[in-house]
Amino acid sequence: MNEITLYSASDIQTMQLADQSRLPGKNRVEEIRNFAKNAGFKRIGIANCVAVQKEANMLKESLSKDFEVFAVDCKCGKIPASEFLGEEAKGVSCNPAGQADFLAENKTELNVVLGLCLGHDMIFTAKSKAPSTTLIVKDREFKHNPMEIFK
Repeated sequence: MNEITLYSASDIQTMQLADQSRLPGKNRVEEIRNFAKNAGFKRIGIANCVAVQKEANMLKESLSKDFEVFAVDCKCGKIPASEFLGEEAKGVSCNPAGQADFLAENKTELNVVLGLCLGHDMIFTAKSKAPSTTLIVKDREFKHNPMEIFK
């Protein structure tokens, strides 16, 4: 099989935009900003865990210089944890589908994932109407830097 047939015209356009958006010596946030500008996006969403709320606020402030930014934390909707995890579960559950829905309602064109739990990130990405990229992964042991395990 010709591997290129696995890609739609939209996929190829995304790959080309990503290639054009790479900035030598620049960080991932700047690459996201550049990608969104090159794509002509105006609205960016942030789906974050409450554990990285400070970082989400900083990202929102930074991106708000160039875009309309909508942020939603994982506890949106205030669903009791017992709804998903059984009667013994306490507190409020994470709501990645609700995060995706909130950002879709706000017509975001690109979503950035910050620190969502394993599984929750998968649900969010699957349900997101806009393309999503991950800036921070949840790693409780290594302070969100899972590659530390190999050092």
